[in-house]
Amino acid sequence: MSRTFADHFSTVAGNYASFRPTYPAALFDWLAQLASGKQLAWDCAAGSGQASLDLAARFAAVIATDASLAQIGAAPQHPQISYRVAPAEASGLDDASVDLITVAQALHWFDLEQFYAEARRVLKPGGILAAWSYGVLHLDVPDIDRAAQRFYAETVGPYWPPERRLVEEGYRSLPFPFEELVPPEFAMHAEWSLPQLLGYFASWSATARCIAATGRDPVADIAEELLPLWGDPAFARNVHWPLAMRVGRHGGN
Repeated sequence: MSRTFADHFSTVAGNYASFRPTYPAALFDWLAQLASGKQLAWDCAAGSGQASLDLAARFAAVIATDASLAQIGAAPQHPQISYRVAPAEASGLDDASVDLITVAQALHWFDLEQFYAEARRVLKPGGILAAWSYGVLHLDVPDIDRAAQRFYAETVGPYWPPERRLVEEGYRSLPFPFEELVPPEFAMHAEWSLPQLLGYFASWSATARCIAATGRDPVADIAEELLPLWGDPAFARNVHWPLAMRVGRHGGN
């Protein structure tokens, strides 16, 4: 039976589109090189299109699907990207039509057995499935980093869905029934002002759940804590995330 879609992101779709970090260009260059064709990429659980735009620069067409109408509604329009509201397990794509499937920061939400069956159905023989996740952010200033870690683990920690554990472990415990490939190491970096960092905190599903449960916005509290540590709020500081990947090739069976 298909897992019921738990929409953790509609309430934060605007913040998600504005404040989520971007993925390194080298990641998409490598995936495009790995794919045997560059006609069609499926960005599954695309959210508000964070990866879709990068794929459109490397593939002739991109189908970007998400089960959340609010997320799709916040995605930027692009002539090579077709956005659709659809669950991961029922894309509506043709059999053996896709060169590359990407799942960015979303595999932990899926009914994996049904999604993998759908991936095998729509991938061309030799097609690639790439799923990646990024864990907890880190900042270079120790006092600021400690405050960010407390916010993640303690302030909103009780409000993370249980699937978050899979992200923290880099998907290593998930089944992956494809011919697995070893990716290069990729890193995610951003130079963010304090308002950008706070916007990122506000985009978390755990933050929205905390507000719903307590009636209090925890981002306002950490803003007060971080301001004297940060200095000029407009000053951009280095933020980085670990990025973990599972990549496999479809054998066509």
